[in-house]
Amino acid sequence: MTETVLLALDTSTEFCSVALLAVANPPASSSARSLASSDAHARAAALSSGALPSGDAPDEPRVWLRHEATGAVSSTRLLPAIRELFDEAGVPLHACSAIAFGAGPGSFTGLRTATGVAQGLAFGLGCPVVPIGTLVACAESARRRDPSATRVLAALDARMDEVYWADYAWDDALQDWRTVRAAALDAPERVEAPDGPYTLAGNAAAVFGERLAVVAGARSIDGAALPHALPIAFAALRAWRAGRAVPADQAAPDYVRDKVALTTAERLAAKAAQHTPAASASAAPAADRERAAASGDTGGRTR
Repeated sequence: MTETVLLALDTSTEFCSVALLAVANPPASSSARSLASSDAHARAAALSSGALPSGDAPDEPRVWLRHEATGAVSSTRLLPAIRELFDEAGVPLHACSAIAFGAGPGSFTGLRTATGVAQGLAFGLGCPVVPIGTLVACAESARRRDPSATRVLAALDARMDEVYWADYAWDDALQDWRTVRAAALDAPERVEAPDGPYTLAGNAAAVFGERLAVVAGARSIDGAALPHALPIAFAALRAWRAGRAVPADQAAPDYVRDKVALTTAERLAAKAAQHTPAASASAAPAADRERAAASGDTGGRTR
């Protein structure tokens, strides 16, 4: 029986998170159900230890994990963490079937780091990549922590007094998440509640409190359900088995935020410029600066 080896990366927050998952490939007709069953084993063991030796069941996944608070220097720890994980697992890097990464939204610098490393490794290994949304990762984390969390509104602090959010429903037939409302960026008061009971996942409730419109109606709030390489790995495994991996050259971050706000100094300068005769002439360069600010980092944070 062949084995799928999947590397998952996430640097969308202040954590550098890397997971390595190895699982035997079941017959095609039973892949979804066997994955659902093995999820339960992996969830219990990974939450307690972060490393999963091979179990009695032949399709039980083996998982190795690194999850470190690195702040703004996750790029310096990502490659060493990957090497450490493969050494610990005793799995050769060239055995990778695919490389998954947290595609966003999140820290702009972090998204570019994970995307670039995943793409570079995939090019070198000749394997595809599996982009996984960080809000999907929040939903996956919530369901893995509480199997009854089958309708999840994921909401993350996006800074600048805004929230990244999306609405997901678990589909038992597909054994995967169905997107009810795609990732969006709004003021906390404008986030829309799902119909029926839902779990609120992510850190937005802790950051905004009752300003977050969906707090009051949530059946439960899981502030610890955050982007993390382990839920990304399991979401990516389902995507891989469903044929949703893409070539390395298609790896790209999903910023969600269309325009990045100017820095405080730039905003003050722009405001002052509005009162000068040159204001109209400077409007286009200001827009260009706003787009160029995407090279900065106002993507979001966790707490």
